[in-house]
Amino acid sequence: MRESRFQVGIITSTHGVAGEVKVYPTTDDKRRFKKLKEVILDTGKEDLTLKIVSVKFFKEMVILKFEGYDNPEEMRKFRQKSLYVTRENAVRLNKDEYFIADLIGLRAVEENTDFEGEVTDVIQTGANDVYVIEYGSDEKKELLLPAIKECIEEVNVDDGYIKIHILDGLLD
Repeated sequence: MRESRFQVGIITSTHGVAGEVKVYPTTDDKRRFKKLKEVILDTGKEDLTLKIVSVKFFKEMVILKFEGYDNPEEMRKFRQKSLYVTRENAVRLNKDEYFIADLIGLRAVEENTDFEGEVTDVIQTGANDVYVIEYGSDEKKELLLPAIKECIEEVNVDDGYIKIHILDGLLD
């Protein structure tokens, strides 16, 4: 099932006296906050749609100001809460790019073999992503498969699978 929203940050603390908050970005590019008009705050009890009125950057953090929240006391209760965007407001992907949330849970199959597993995580490295594929019926094992053309033959998020090629030496 495809995710309908994606986490972009976590409120860490209030900032100043005007109701601003410091946000730890959980998105690849924190500058994308400049283009966002609103985010969804998951309070734990309900989702609140918050309109962004200003965005600043301080070190690795993003400082946001929301419409209708003008003092730190109002924002303190949202500490450690997650901010999301809808799929429609998510970054546009290029060809052969996928949201990690859409890859998790996909069935991984290798053609012409009986290998079958499930994508359980994606590790982001400097060079290329690495798909963590759990396999094995009796004893669960992990395959770390680089997300390169030689290993990932097809990704079909809609049908829930990826076709892979396991290079010699990657298993055991």
